Amino acid sequence: MKQLLQRIKQWLSRLSFKTGIIVLSLCIPFYLLSFAQMALPISAGAKSALWVILFGLAKTFQYGGLTILGAEGVKRLKRFFKREKKT
Repeated sequence: MKQLLQRIKQWLSRLSFKTGIIVLSLCIPFYLLSFAQMALPISAGAKSALWVILFGLAKTFQYGGLTILGAEGVKRLKRFFKREKKT
């Protein structure tokens, strides 16, 4: 199991910076959907199941995107946002 996770991490880290940004940005709609579905007129059990699925997908995209970006990609992203605030 440990080898499988290591291979997945290596495969994800080979993807491009742009792909990492896209995957990371996909977590936003899933976070919104996970909480917005609470307003639907459905049973509490269905709401719980939807929340677990949607919140799990949001976390998966978040951690997948961060794995793709890596430490250098996160630093690059921080520099981009710092530069945007100055202008």
